[in-house]
Amino acid sequence: MTTPTEPKQKLTTTKDVIAYLVTEYPACFSLTGEAKPLKVGIFQDLAQKIEADSVISKTQLRQALRVYTSSWRYLAATKEGVARVDLDGNAGDVIDKQQAEHAATALKESKAKAAEKRKARQASLKTDTVEGEKPAAKARFKKAVNKSVPSHSKPADKPKKESINKPAQVKLEAIAAEAVTVGTNVLVKLGQTPMLATVLEVNKGDVTVQLGSGMVIKTRQDSLYLA
Repeated sequence: MTTPTEPKQKLTTTKDVIAYLVTEYPACFSLTGEAKPLKVGIFQDLAQKIEADSVISKTQLRQALRVYTSSWRYLAATKEGVARVDLDGNAGDVIDKQQAEHAATALKESKAKAAEKRKARQASLKTDTVEGEKPAAKARFKKAVNKSVPSHSKPADKPKKESINKPAQVKLEAIAAEAVTVGTNVLVKLGQTPMLATVLEVNKGDVTVQLGSGMVIKTRQDSLYLA
């Protein structure tokens, strides 16, 4: 008696789809090291493969390929004279000058945009810190003046201890669930430092985002804030 095969669990996030492609086609896809430029029409080849597998949809596949080919690692590897590969890693058409220049421009613009947003966040942090220090500086000045008053002067009330304000923390504003859509820029709180990211996929309470470095991560809705 044969045991019925359990149905494969469908993938739900872009990150999981990319990991699946790396596992199934390691000669074509990778997560680390130098990426290999993909054959033109690789989507059609994969679409035929997944019809019998059904763990991912064509929409998920298209989104995963878009994320994969827009990463800094992939764009940096798209150079003139480099051969594109198929699912089995076989070399095919060679990247021409126009394609290489397009990839280089996209990489430069993506890095510049990430640097600009990072610079804006750092400026905001610096401004908040300076404003938080002003009350403390004023309190220290007032205390110094009180100490300089001669002993024969009219006794002043016993000064209360002035607490030195700590530098103000960045105020993060929660983002409404309906505002979290694909393509939206948000802040992701990873540890103590919020990082700028772009929403790639929304699945109920889980959100997949791409950081400025090109890294794709999955997080919760409540970890996102207005950029």
